[in-house]
Amino acid sequence: MRALDIDAVRAFVLVAELRSFTRAAEAMDVTQPVVSVRLRKLEEHLGRRLLERTPRDVRLSIEGAAFLEAARALVATHDRAATSFNVVEQRLAVGISQLLIGNDLPRLLSRIAADNPSLKLTVRVGGTSDLIASFEHGDLDAALVLRPDEGAKRTRLVFEERFSWYALAGWKQPAGKPLPLATQGASCRIRAAAVRELDRAGIAWQEVFLAQGASSLAAAASSGFAVAVLPRRAAPAETTDLSLEHGLPLIPLQSVMLYTGLNDPESRASLRVITTAFQQGR
Repeated sequence: MRALDIDAVRAFVLVAELRSFTRAAEAMDVTQPVVSVRLRKLEEHLGRRLLERTPRDVRLSIEGAAFLEAARALVATHDRAATSFNVVEQRLAVGISQLLIGNDLPRLLSRIAADNPSLKLTVRVGGTSDLIASFEHGDLDAALVLRPDEGAKRTRLVFEERFSWYALAGWKQPAGKPLPLATQGASCRIRAAAVRELDRAGIAWQEVFLAQGASSLAAAASSGFAVAVLPRRAAPAETTDLSLEHGLPLIPLQSVMLYTGLNDPESRASLRVITTAFQQGR
């Protein structure tokens, strides 16, 4: 069999993990048609259908699922070989919104390290306004944050995050009582979006737990003390989404933005790895 095209294999891995040709194209910094062509040629080369495509979704076929781990290993080995002679250590300081940090952070960091062994990554977790200020002062090379109320230069949309209402599985709201909320306080954009939807739906609410960061809000939810607005990535395993069972309103998708002034190919590639890892964690 002829050698596999590494770019085609990489495209397959990204489409499989992100379940989107568009997001895979963004991660590879190419157009969507390029990804489609690479996938078609890879399937023709292997004589196997790797992906099942529908207008709304992309899923692995049985043969694609069997091929995925080997494909990941091939891409990782190729990347290690390609960087084996790098003698200059690449340094990158990145800020990440505290509301995007979930239970899968160790896996995400491991994935980033495996994809670029020569990268010396420094991560700062914080609130959006603080991270943007650090970026503007030059303390950070990039910041991955929820869209602030004020626009800014050197930023682009990388994906949209779904937030929902999480509480301990089996949690029941006391009759006649307002919905007990765990939030980051009035200055939090997510809190504002959530309570706006509650008000529109005529649902009474009360803040009973104020803290910073998804992990603190998740603790309040998993204890049964309050309902927390969290992304799925940050919801503890013992919690459940209350939206359907309790008739709570949908919260609008929140835009996740990347702030950076870096333009060199190495840094752009490293940032693509980081943003792709977070997209996969949704």
